[in-house]
Amino acid sequence: MRVAVIEGDGVGPEVVNSALRVLKHASSIFNLNLEFLTVEAGDGALRKYGEALPSRYWPIIESSDAILKGPVGESAGEVVVKLRRGLDLFANIRPARNYPGVKAVRDGVDLVIVRENTEDVYVRAEYMLNNETAVALRVITKRASERIARAAFNLAVNRRRRVTIVHKANVLTVSDGLFRDTVKQVSREYPDVAVNEMYIDAAVMDLVRRPQDFDVIVTTNLYGDILSDLAAYVTGSIGLAPSANIGDAKAMFEPVHGAAFDIAGKGIANPTAMILSAAWMLRWYGESRHVSNYVMAGSAVENAVIETLRSGVLTADLGGNASTEQFTDEVIKRIR
Repeated sequence: MRVAVIEGDGVGPEVVNSALRVLKHASSIFNLNLEFLTVEAGDGALRKYGEALPSRYWPIIESSDAILKGPVGESAGEVVVKLRRGLDLFANIRPARNYPGVKAVRDGVDLVIVRENTEDVYVRAEYMLNNETAVALRVITKRASERIARAAFNLAVNRRRRVTIVHKANVLTVSDGLFRDTVKQVSREYPDVAVNEMYIDAAVMDLVRRPQDFDVIVTTNLYGDILSDLAAYVTGSIGLAPSANIGDAKAMFEPVHGAAFDIAGKGIANPTAMILSAAWMLRWYGESRHVSNYVMAGSAVENAVIETLRSGVLTADLGGNASTEQFTDEVIKRIR
């Protein structure tokens, strides 16, 4: 398995190092064949090469099976959007759940946000109409809406069989109307899955008030970005939240959290989301290629993280005093 590794900025190198340590240990136990290929991207690359995602690294990215990406700083849009759109990683999947030993705003949460990943205002088509007016183009297509709808319903079939469509079609009647109507059309292919819809403002409120009632949320790019950060907070910390960007043949895995420059270099960053993203990468590769030892390795890493949290080994953001390295050591000890 060829993995393009982007350390990113801020705490990125620290948490990515944790994930790589875990992956190498899991590889030795489960006899994995992992090849890590370094890709420079982010603020540092922008200063060094004049490009946040230098074109010289694109052949490495295209030849890899997956990308493991750390958080990026101010140049995140230049990196993430280019990767998602350039590789057609159309499904951004962000789970949020309670973990043992972690104090959360709400208990009983186990939901997944399925976010369309290639369009909306994130096409970054912005311009100045005049010196006092900025305009951003919002793109919603039937094709992209169909693809993300199927991703959401296929996920729901193996969960609690409930999908919530989040939109604002009462105001954005054309763009959100197309998204809502397309998802509802796709829903007819899944008669065993219950479907409801909510406006984005109501969904934000209920994600705090009664998050345990959600199963799978399907929504557009911008709304999904906002909802997933909130969902991570509700379950305890954004440092716990992994994510996947999945296309037909390739995928990228990254934590939801940002570069956290304020704690970079202090050795206290929470590597949980990065390690869980790496575990997800192993499972995805094993499931897509029908290679069982990768699936088992991914599950073992995730279980090791859960056991570590349950044991009370917590980083500062979770109210503990474990360093990044100490937490990683504890996870490695529990992989079996």
